[in-house]
Amino acid sequence: MSFEGLSINFATVRQGGFFGEIVDACLRNGITAISPWREHVQGVGLAEAARIVRDNGLRVTGHCRGGFFPAADEAGRKAAIADNHRAIDEAAALGAACLVMVVGGLPKGSRDLPAARQMVADGLAEILPYAQKAGVKIAIEPLHPSYAADRACVNMLEQALDLCDILGAGVGVAIDVYHVWWDPKLAGQIERAGRNGQIFAHHICDWLVPTVDPLNDRGMMGDGVIDLLAFRRMIEAAGFHGPQEVEIFSHRWGALPVDEVLATVKERYLACCQPGGGDDAA
Repeated sequence: MSFEGLSINFATVRQGGFFGEIVDACLRNGITAISPWREHVQGVGLAEAARIVRDNGLRVTGHCRGGFFPAADEAGRKAAIADNHRAIDEAAALGAACLVMVVGGLPKGSRDLPAARQMVADGLAEILPYAQKAGVKIAIEPLHPSYAADRACVNMLEQALDLCDILGAGVGVAIDVYHVWWDPKLAGQIERAGRNGQIFAHHICDWLVPTVDPLNDRGMMGDGVIDLLAFRRMIEAAGFHGPQEVEIFSHRWGALPVDEVLATVKERYLACCQPGGGDDAA
């Protein structure tokens, strides 16, 4: 059975240890596409992480994360640009399909949301030439409005795509079902993104009812209220057929053995996430 259409974001199995240990667990489960976080890469060193990717023939569907542009002063904004340059270098060395942007929220002490959004736009514009030179695509990930103050002041797919249109080539979106499933404009904006070739990544999990922690209570596919099959149909109709990247921040799943989590991921991926069964169900 093939799982070429499935990618594991390291947040889903962060209890699995270091970069190489998580890769080994994925390979044991027949999964050859990954999306690491910078902490995992930095834990073993970029050269070693790149070697592991290369030697195992892994597909890196994204690198998490860049962003966090808004800052209270010019020094903070310059530091963010420098850190994003380092993230771009990492993504390039790993051969990542994109660098995922969690753009940042309000600077400490600020209530000026429009100003924060302008800092995001300015920061993305400043790093884009560096990313283009490195051959790294930038994927803006709109986050649920509950994160607007502290993590991401870009909260709707429409906002992210407006930024893409302003910034131009090399900038697209990472569409995470957890963050945008509720959006009444979703179908039209996915179609817009596909029409312009701006879908760079597709993240999946589920929205639990009730959700007791908006950060660390994400659901395994099939345990919540998101129509994952309908969502994937929209994504594919828009022209994106890349892997579905499972990203589950969860105290519950994070307390279980990695192989148990990955076995459940594979089962739910086959049952809940493939319109028409797909080649991966064979």
